[in-house]
Amino acid sequence: MTRAKALLLTLAVFLLGGAGYWGFAAAGFEDFDAGIAASVVLLVVVVGWTATYLTRVVTGKMTFMEQRRRYRSAYDAMETEAMREKFNSLSPAEQEALLKEVGQLEP
Repeated sequence: MTRAKALLLTLAVFLLGGAGYWGFAAAGFEDFDAGIAASVVLLVVVVGWTATYLTRVVTGKMTFMEQRRRYRSAYDAMETEAMREKFNSLSPAEQEALLKEVGQLEP
């Protein structure tokens, strides 16, 4: 999350609290009760959002982690194919020598 998005989120939460206060006041709550009710609603929203965030952290379902997994999978597939093509372009004698060098073939 960028700084700008964090600031916008903070502003949105602040405005949500103010809108909640005015909404409860318009619904007939007295000033003090409207403030408490708006605070409770805001607290539930913030705790709920935090709970979803913590759940994503614990389960590893965060956006960056998912992107990294997809990238790594695609990168590994691409590298495997490139290495396979390079190995297949070698002569049989070069392939055998390479396999002996890396320990895949018994001498």
